This record gives sequence, C-alpha cells and structure tokens, in this order.
Amino acid sequence: MQATTTASVNGKLLPPRSPLMEWLAVVSVMLGIFVIVTTEILPIGLLTSIGSSFTVSDGMAGLMMTVPGFLAAIAAPLVTVATARFDRRLMLCVFMLLLALANFLAAAAPDYWLVLTSRIMVGITIGGFWSIGAGLAERLVRPASVGRATAVIFSAVPLGSVLGVPTGTLIGDLAGWRTAFTMMGALTVGVLVMLLLFVPPLPPVQATRLGVLNGVLRSINTRFALLLTFLVVLAHFGTYTYVTPFLEQVTHASSGLITTFLLLYGAAGILGNFLGGAWVARYPRTVFGLAAALIAAVTLLLPALGRWETGAVMLLIVWGIAYGAVPVASQTWFSKAAPHAPEAASVLFTASFQATISIGALVGGVILDRTSPSAVMLLGGCTAVLMVLAVGTRPGGPDCNKRS
Repeated sequence: MQATTTASVNGKLLPPRSPLMEWLAVVSVMLGIFVIVTTEILPIGLLTSIGSSFTVSDGMAGLMMTVPGFLAAIAAPLVTVATARFDRRLMLCVFMLLLALANFLAAAAPDYWLVLTSRIMVGITIGGFWSIGAGLAERLVRPASVGRATAVIFSAVPLGSVLGVPTGTLIGDLAGWRTAFTMMGALTVGVLVMLLLFVPPLPPVQATRLGVLNGVLRSINTRFALLLTFLVVLAHFGTYTYVTPFLEQVTHASSGLITTFLLLYGAAGILGNFLGGAWVARYPRTVFGLAAALIAAVTLLLPALGRWETGAVMLLIVWGIAYGAVPVASQTWFSKAAPHAPEAASVLFTASFQATISIGALVGGVILDRTSPSAVMLLGGCTAVLMVLAVGTRPGGPDCNKRS
C-alpha cells in the first residue's frame, strides 16, 4: 500500500496526495528552474546573430548576460524576504508568468533596449523563483524521498546550463533567434500550467529574514564558498559567453559546425553533472578543485589548440564535463557551510552565482571589444588557476562540518 502526504492551509488539512502527485510537483519545480536557466544563457549561442540584428558589438550584446545576473543577485535576498508571507506556489506561478512575458518580449523586440528590458524581467525571475524553489523538496514529498527530490530539482541547473546554449544555437540556425525566444516562451507557459495543476498550496512556514542571511554570512566556510564560486564562475562565464566569437574568428568554424560543437559540449556537461553529483557529497573539495583545474587547462590551451577544429572540439568536450560539475559542487559547498539554514544557503548560492555570471560576462565583453577572443580565454584560464590554488591551499572546508 502506497503512502500519501498531507499539507495544510491555515491549520486545515488538505486531501492526501499520492506519490505520483508528489513527484509531478517536484518535476514541475525542476522544469521551472530548467526554463529559467535555459532562458538566462540562451543568448550565448545567439550572441553574434542578435548583435548583428541591432548593429551592436559582441561585447555590447554580452549585456544580455550581464543584466539578468545582476538583477538576480539583487532579487534573490530581497524577493525572498519581501514575499516571506505569501504562498510559495503563488509566487512560483507569478515568476513563471513573468518569464514567459520576458521571452515573448525579446522575440518581438524591435530595438535592442527592449531586449535588455526583457532581460531585466528574466533577472527578477531568476532571483525569486530559484531562491524559493530550491528549498521546497521537503514540502513536496515524504521525508524518505527528500534527498532524491532535492537532487531532481537541482539537476535543472546543470541540465539547463549545458543544453541551453547548443539548443538555442540550433534553433537560431534553423529558424532565427526570435524563434528560439518564442519557443522558450511557449515552453514556459507549459511549465506554468504544470505548476498550477500539480503543486499544492504552500503557505509560508519559516520565513528567511535578513538577520538569518547575515548570520550565515558570518561563517568562515560560507565566505570561502563565496570566494570559490566567484572565481570559478568568473572564469567560466567570462570566457564561455564569448565562445561563439572565438569559434568564428579563431577556429574559423561554420555556423553548422559551431552548433555541433556546442551540442557535444552539452552532452559532455550532462556527463559531468552525473559524475560530479555522484562524488561531490563525499569529496566536495576534490570535485570543485578538479572542475576548476580542467576549466583552467581548457581556456589556457584554446588559443593554441583551438585554431584547429579537432583541437577545439576536444577541448570543448573536456570543458563541458568540467562545468557540468560546478553548480552542484558550489551548491553542496554552501549547503554544508550552513546546514541549519537551507533556504538562506540557497539565497546566497543564487545571489553569488548570478552576480558573478554578470561580472564575468561584462569583463569578458570589455576585454573582447578591446583585444581578441584568445585574450579572453587566457585571462579566464588565469582566473580558474587562482580558484585551484585557493581550494588546494586552504585547510578545512565543508568536510570539517562532519563529525564522527
């Protein structure tokens, strides 16, 4: 006989939910994060085509990555605190509607500033939805299934990260970049319907206050998690945001070949996610450090070996495996640094990750417009080396939270 779970609103019990409905709710939240992450990084593969449509440089087009990241970093703590008294299901649906409108606005935008306006909406959605959704597993399934449900929800980050760029590039090549945003808008509407159908009412039960966030930030391990995340995400997005210009200008690959390369990168990223997820709980330092070391090696070697198509595609595959492990490693480090405040840890993870995506895209764009794609790769590689040194030389880490 299958067990069921119950929820309550204002002290009144709701009808029991079957395991099937529980997991449909989990999948709905996971897909919400998936479309958010995919929408966020969609412009990377479409960067040059969008830029040429509005006659802006590649560096200026990189603002499509900078804007949502900064807004998400601000929205993560502010929205979580400001909406502490609202039903979490309602807020998830509001943010999903905002994301759908943002995608449709980008698809129809006659001017570049309207595209950037849509990216502001994306940033608010990222900060709000992710900070709320990341901690909902324990409210959607039975206690015995919380671990698996959390893993399913977090799988949306690497899956969206590694699939968003090649998928967007493929659609853009076949039907134009506006079609890619239109299709993302339609997919987002579908996820909104799933949230309405499968997620139960979720009245707030434990509000995250600014004082809680400040308390978590005072932890040495949390601050170190912030440093590691800043360095590795800066190295990755400062370079990967401009991988398409690199492949065009240095490798001299055709648009169709670039799409193939990015699809292979995406497939490698999924492998990296599974490998990282399998080992990160026991060896967070090793997984995080190895991922950064591989990113450093790839970006430092690309200017030399990336001149040939074979060298470029081999390095992209290694890059995909490495980055696939980064989000789960970063989140694990944060959760181990603040085990008694999971929502606060999720907020800090979201804010730091998104802020660094913006900084990386901005710095990479400035360097690209003033130097070359190869220079962008070399500087990103040096940044990743700093992260490897940091994780390798500091004693302790999240493993120190374990007690026999």
